[in-house]
Amino acid sequence: MSRAREKYDSDEKVDINLSPMIDCIFILLIFFIVTTVFVEESGIEVNKPQAASTQALDKNSILIAISADDRVYYGGEEIGVSGVRPRIQRILTTEESGVIIQADSGTSHGAFARVYGEAKAAGAKNIHFATKQ
Repeated sequence: MSRAREKYDSDEKVDINLSPMIDCIFILLIFFIVTTVFVEESGIEVNKPQAASTQALDKNSILIAISADDRVYYGGEEIGVSGVRPRIQRILTTEESGVIIQADSGTSHGAFARVYGEAKAAGAKNIHFATKQ
């Protein structure tokens, strides 16, 4: 036994290998980055109308914007009223989220009504209208 004890009591330096721990941390970091929900903006700046009351909504909502000249945008791309339904249907197949319509204060009521109807026809259950606070 004294020989075994002499072996461990010698002046040999013992190193701890940290590379497996660093690998685990990087894997966790990649997992959290991939599963994070990113907010996708509508792509244009709209002058929202004032409202008497406001309510904060979920961050992972679908944002549809209507400009003052009644053009419809999603993610910075003009999709038109006819592009609202397929875009929302495609998104709703992967995740359940609400729809927020950001209409400019100069938008006609008819354009808003058509976009709202397309969102409803796409199967959106929670459709909201964005206003100033």
